[in-house]
Amino acid sequence: MAYDFQGKSIDHDEEGFITDVGDWSPELASFLAEQEGIALGDEHWEVINFLRDYYNEYQIAPAIRVLVKQMKKAFGPEKGNNKYLYELFPYGPAKQACKFAGLPKPTGCI
Repeated sequence: MAYDFQGKSIDHDEEGFITDVGDWSPELASFLAEQEGIALGDEHWEVINFLRDYYNEYQIAPAIRVLVKQMKKAFGPEKGNNKYLYELFPYGPAKQACKFAGLPKPTGCI
């Protein structure tokens, strides 16, 4: 399975997560979000960039509990909570945001 994106074929798994983190770009993130009816704004990018930094440091995509805890530590309680993250990523903040960030599916996500 692959996305046809900007004249390139980008492989993905059955759930739409790209298989090579190196294929990711901000334009691809916007494309994936549009496929799910989301226009990425500054708040979305804040989470996406946070996830990419986290992945670069720990080599793992965080599950929702870890994401909330780390977002709270980095950005405060107004952004480090489930309600805020679900408003941005209604299909599951960790899972959907990681997909847009070009990361593997988080451990423990269904």
